[in-house]
Amino acid sequence: MNSFGQIFRLTSFGESHGKAIGGVIDGCPAGLELDLDFIQNELNRRKPGQSKITTQRNESDQVEFLSGIFEGITQGTPIGFIVRNKDQHSNDYNDLKDVFRPSHADYTYTQKYGTRDHRGGGRSSARETIARVVAGAVAKLLLRKLGIQVRAYVSRVGEVELAKSYRELDLSLTESNIVRCPDAETAERMIARIEQAGHAHDTVGGVITSVITGVPAGWGEPVFNKLHADLGHAMLGINAVKGFEYGSGFEGTRLSGSQHNDIFINTPTGIRTKTNHSGGIQGGISNGEDIYFNVAFKPIATLLKEQQTVDKASNEVVINPKGRHDPCVLPRAVPIVEAMAAMVLADHYLLSRISRI
Repeated sequence: MNSFGQIFRLTSFGESHGKAIGGVIDGCPAGLELDLDFIQNELNRRKPGQSKITTQRNESDQVEFLSGIFEGITQGTPIGFIVRNKDQHSNDYNDLKDVFRPSHADYTYTQKYGTRDHRGGGRSSARETIARVVAGAVAKLLLRKLGIQVRAYVSRVGEVELAKSYRELDLSLTESNIVRCPDAETAERMIARIEQAGHAHDTVGGVITSVITGVPAGWGEPVFNKLHADLGHAMLGINAVKGFEYGSGFEGTRLSGSQHNDIFINTPTGIRTKTNHSGGIQGGISNGEDIYFNVAFKPIATLLKEQQTVDKASNEVVINPKGRHDPCVLPRAVPIVEAMAAMVLADHYLLSRISRI
């Protein structure tokens, strides 16, 4: 239950306050040149302490590759890697050892396993996503050779919404501000909203939009591994995610069939669709148009303020947690969304190679 993917496959390990987070990537084709600076930069986009609106845990998050690479080239063998934890403040969690924090995995982990690592959430911590970002970076390098680009950006923080579609935006501007929104004016309002939550010792959620370009028609499976289903599975497995929609999503339910249908047309570049309400996927298989989707993130459950709850003995208690936490997960979650999408696409690329003679 700690592995993701069918052919391009990641198995991750490690806890928030353990010695390291790591993983094994299996199924990556041989002969792929790995840009180690690119991979490290993807981790830098995810790491804590990168701006005034993220947790101030001080981690370099330097990746160490252990196997599967020789002279910078993948060998087709398992790629092992670790990222060492160096700035754990485990004592911040001592008061929570026997307490079930509201909306955390404390209670459910205890019910499932009969024990749990209370330090920083243990395995349920979003720090585990380090492994996903490393594997996703490798997948991105594979997809880059195919002309496929996976991008994501913050499109809503609380009630502050970017009222433009991705087609109206210059997505190269996403990294130009600390909230990772490609619209400068909206970004400033988002930052102010996150700061407001932080000053109140509260948290705020929002939405990340992802766009994948360059995917050819024909990727995906017709029944149980539909491309959009695998993307949904990937996104809903990210910490704090509460919703996924692709294409027209829930808004598409307001249209009639005649309005919603994507009409096929002949173009100089081949068969295309006049509109793209389908989000680049029909019948579970890519149709060559842009794939786009939204991922909804709840407000982070860890609040640095008093809350009422119960302990393992069912006693009512009041907690006032310590620690260093993000008031909003969205800016650091952008590379995680991209990583999970890239792994899904890399997997379906490899599956497509065995689908026909």
